[in-house]
Amino acid sequence: MSTVLTAQGLTHSYKQHGWFRRPQTKASLKNVSLNVPAGSSIGLVGGSGAGKSTLLRALLALEKPDAGTVAIGGQHVKPGPASKLRWYRRLVQYVPQNPAGSLNPAMTVRALLLEPLRQLRIDGDHEHLVRSALERVSLEACMLDRKPTELSGGQNQRVAIARALTPGPRILLADEPVSGLDLPLRNSVLDLLHELVSRDGLGLLFVSHDLAAVSLLCPETIILSAGHIVEQGPTAQLFADPQHAHTRELIASIPTLERAQRP
Repeated sequence: MSTVLTAQGLTHSYKQHGWFRRPQTKASLKNVSLNVPAGSSIGLVGGSGAGKSTLLRALLALEKPDAGTVAIGGQHVKPGPASKLRWYRRLVQYVPQNPAGSLNPAMTVRALLLEPLRQLRIDGDHEHLVRSALERVSLEACMLDRKPTELSGGQNQRVAIARALTPGPRILLADEPVSGLDLPLRNSVLDLLHELVSRDGLGLLFVSHDLAAVSLLCPETIILSAGHIVEQGPTAQLFADPQHAHTRELIASIPTLERAQRP
């Protein structure tokens, strides 16, 4: 049976404070359920304030929801001490939006890739695992002794993906991983993510406001608005014939990425 990351009925709220009024409770997630199977790409699209970041934090076991569950392979996970979440971090890894902010500029690529292996206490030949992860993202071994400041934006994004791959996860949660990249680099990273899913059988939750990128990468898409799922289904059908007003607004407001279709 394939590994599946599952969220069921996630609900989360927070207190909104003001100077001259009582704190008010505002919902950031409302009964959100989704499945991310290994070997599949799922797009998650929503405007600012839709609840995407809160959902990611809940899926990463960094945020405790008010209600609902997160599980992988049927095993539930809850936020807690890092020592009790190592098993989960080995299976579910995060790809950040801005690698420049997540990669320590003082560390070499080798040190950056070794760090999760040590923190998660991964057994085996660490040097081999690091080189293997670098090869999977099509970077040469000579990069290992360089620092992030010596690399291009596209190379740093590949290093961030390689860092997520070193523990051997089954699911990647990618938060706007092509945001800020120029068109050739964006296409290159999209091709890499497609290959990791189709060739290596990883599951991918691809969070993006770039509908063209989502349409190229993800057969299924979820539309999130004001904390709840308003529409989901096959990406081509959803974008061609959106049923919800919010989906239509997103399609109308976001420019199309010009790019040839993947063969």
